[in-house]
Amino acid sequence: MSTRPPYDSSDRPPAKAARSAAGKRVVSPTLVGRVEELATLVAAVAGPPAVVSIEGEAGVGKTRLVSELLGRPEVAGRRALLGRCHRFRESFPLGPVIEAVRGIGDELRGMRLSGVAGALRPLLPELAEMLPAAPDPLDDRMAERHRVFRGLADVLVAVSPAVLVLEDLHWAEEQTTDFIAYLLGSPPPGLTVVLTYRGEEVSAAVRASTVRLPPGTSQAHLVLAPLDQGETGALATAILDTERVSEEFAHYLWERTAGLPFAVEEVLALVRERGSLVRRGDRWTRRVLEELEVPRGVRDSTLERIARLPADAHRLAEAAAVLHTPVALSVLLSVAEDAGRIEGLEEAVGSGLLIEDGEAFGFRHTLAAQAVYETLSGPRRRELHGRAADALRALDPVLLGQVAHHLKHADRLAEWAAAAEQAAGQAVALGHEDEAVRLLAEVVRHAPMTGERRGQVAVRLGWAALDTLRAREVVPLLDHALDDDLAGPVRGELRFLMALALGQAGQDSARQRELFMAAIDDLQDRPDLRAWALVGLGVTPRPNEPIRENVRWLSRALELVDEVDDRLLEVFVLGKAGSVFLDIGDPAWRDVTDRMLKITGGSPQQRREANAHCSVGISACYAGHFDMAESMLSSGLRASAVQQNRRLEVMLRSGLTLVRYCRGSWNGLRGDVDDLLADVAHYAPSLMDVELAGGNLNLAYGAVDQADEQLRRVTELAVEIGAYEVVPAAAGGWARARLALGDTQGALHCVQLLLHELDRWGCWPSAGWALPSAVEVWAAAGEYGEARRFTERVERELRHLDAPLASAALCYARGVLDGRADDFLTAAVKYQNASAPYEAARASERAAGLLLDGGDPRGGSVLRDAVAVYERLGASWDHGRAAGVARWHEVALPARHRGGRQGYGARLSPRERQVAELAAHGRTNKEIAQALFVSAKTVEKHLAAVMRKLSARSRTELERLLEDAASKDGGFPNS
Repeated sequence: MSTRPPYDSSDRPPAKAARSAAGKRVVSPTLVGRVEELATLVAAVAGPPAVVSIEGEAGVGKTRLVSELLGRPEVAGRRALLGRCHRFRESFPLGPVIEAVRGIGDELRGMRLSGVAGALRPLLPELAEMLPAAPDPLDDRMAERHRVFRGLADVLVAVSPAVLVLEDLHWAEEQTTDFIAYLLGSPPPGLTVVLTYRGEEVSAAVRASTVRLPPGTSQAHLVLAPLDQGETGALATAILDTERVSEEFAHYLWERTAGLPFAVEEVLALVRERGSLVRRGDRWTRRVLEELEVPRGVRDSTLERIARLPADAHRLAEAAAVLHTPVALSVLLSVAEDAGRIEGLEEAVGSGLLIEDGEAFGFRHTLAAQAVYETLSGPRRRELHGRAADALRALDPVLLGQVAHHLKHADRLAEWAAAAEQAAGQAVALGHEDEAVRLLAEVVRHAPMTGERRGQVAVRLGWAALDTLRAREVVPLLDHALDDDLAGPVRGELRFLMALALGQAGQDSARQRELFMAAIDDLQDRPDLRAWALVGLGVTPRPNEPIRENVRWLSRALELVDEVDDRLLEVFVLGKAGSVFLDIGDPAWRDVTDRMLKITGGSPQQRREANAHCSVGISACYAGHFDMAESMLSSGLRASAVQQNRRLEVMLRSGLTLVRYCRGSWNGLRGDVDDLLADVAHYAPSLMDVELAGGNLNLAYGAVDQADEQLRRVTELAVEIGAYEVVPAAAGGWARARLALGDTQGALHCVQLLLHELDRWGCWPSAGWALPSAVEVWAAAGEYGEARRFTERVERELRHLDAPLASAALCYARGVLDGRADDFLTAAVKYQNASAPYEAARASERAAGLLLDGGDPRGGSVLRDAVAVYERLGASWDHGRAAGVARWHEVALPARHRGGRQGYGARLSPRERQVAELAAHGRTNKEIAQALFVSAKTVEKHLAAVMRKLSARSRTELERLLEDAASKDGGFPNS
């Protein structure tokens, strides 16, 4: 139960409850039970830039709290910009943001705006004359989206000081979420952003955008709980304009409304309309307790109030329930069959069930609308949905998403399919591919149409899905469409898109190749798509065929590109060719990559340019060119187009995660792995990169069971989808984990699987990842002959290939086989030169053991160097093993501080600082875990470390420490 004090009505002068002329409205004139929350908001808003997030279930009072905030004197003088997400999405993006900016109206005239604000003209036609001229269109949709974001930010700067309120973000589409992240990455100095949402429904992306704010940004996060019994009684007192209500009545209300303020208001309206309340002296009570069987929640109270309305008002309420969102009066009256005209509307509004919101009318709360909607019969629903679609079609501009929704529920499926396709086209034109995929997928699933028409819609679906992370969802839909008798060009394009979707989903590489081959025959008039399909054949392996054979497909693609004269396609093909050349160790990758870089200038901007950098960067990582990999992936991630393309951003971030593991940049890496896992769960290529980094990190940290499970999953997935370049890294790590668990037979199974896959694909350059582990496994099993034969074969296979890790790995293997410290020392130097410090430390540790066993005085310093690297990386498993060697040989090691896992000592790590700040702002462990995408157990561990390091005894003390530190340097002290 909440411990917040109820609202003290003596703080404000008495006021009458808000009523219509009929005296039926029962909205509380005062804010009850939210004094502390309002004070927190006011304090945060007082010093912009500020970001405030308000979380709570439906009916808990989020909107009312925002309204009170905007009425405070501390906010006076700031322009309020309000936008709301709606349950039924439109095909155009950024709905709530555009709604908020549209509210500026004529005040925008004469403001100093940069030219980039002209990009908003298509989204704000009513304000076009007040905006700068529209800039020239760009040839990349993602760059256009980024420019729109910049334009919106420019307008918000111009109108500041301002408060931007975006409500109901649990219904936000992806572009709105992306814009919020963009805006909060560098909020304008005079802007306060207020976000509201239902915690159980909001996306992780919305939560994440409010977690990591720039220094100097005020922040508050509130989770609104339902009112307790005392607060419920105080709310009833305020609504009824009396001194108090009876304890019995307060308990009655609280028990039946679960403390939701909206439900309290609805139930009070019902019992007052029934005449069930009587005044006794200075308080209100119920007439007879047993006579009132009011059901729990809102539903029955709303329905009983509806039943008391005249017929015309009742029909208007039914129409509003079907429309669900507030609409213009003409639309509402049209849907309600012009029921009673204005008289019926006044009755519905006077009852408090409907409200007037500017020029729109609708239910005051979505719960009430849903309650009424559920009472309608099927035929009545279909009739009203049909009338809603017709009424909305008459608007200018037409709300295509709402029209499509109503047509579908009116069972007018042919019209629905056409409207949904039109809405999807609008969504794609505005860069809103996720919404387009949703709309088109529904059409392919449910619309009655010919096979040829289904194929055409499926092609549109396939293209829309390319830039999303929804490949697994669309694969069965495209596959089903291919069963129809299609014209050659449509069939070829659909086969091509189906193959791409299978690749993104990590499914059936053999069928991918079949589809690409078949598509080429059907695409004679599309040289651009044929070139792309040839690239697909070049990057998709064929079992038991040497991957080198794929080069011929890439060569054909490069020849075809010259015929097409498309610079972006050329860059894309060069990137894929460079990727394959890296995979097979062909030095030609350098020439191809140089040609690509001459076109991009090393700074990609367009989507295909960034994709090319991504392809080369990830392959460079698996080939062992770690510095090149980091350069390519980092430049790709900086491309403006990537900021608006979630799939490409995830690919680049995932690749960089693996590169950071390889290069020993482990600070904060484990948290980043946890963050990414949710994003890549259904995107196999990136999932392998992230799980491989996470599994190897867990092995180094001593979480061997978890590492074993992760590395097993990566290995099996890589084998399943034919990711030949990933298998050695994954199988080698899995073998180490099995050996660490004492399962030599299991480790031997991993090595045998590795051998099978190397023979299957004939691709050896990445074998350097697995050679040391494989030799150690065979040595542990006493099978030195197998180990030596494998080492010799690796040396032969890699002799003329570009494989940077090969030389170091071969030295390490010889050290294991021959017991020579010098081989390990040489391996350590080579690993260090390859920017692989962890592998270098492991080689140094092995060398030190041999030197110490032989009485060589160099052993102690070599071991201490290895231990220092383990300490810096936080590799506790390796550190403990090396410390055991030191104890055995009586080598003194520097004292190890155990306060921070990754060498932070008494200072807070970046992740600990995040946890500390969220805890200080009042979030629970569960809420922190959701915000940071980690487990609650991980949060508990971090919080315990924070409390120890800061000598704090409670969260209240954490809050005080944060306030003290904020006045000095803006954050928690480091120690």
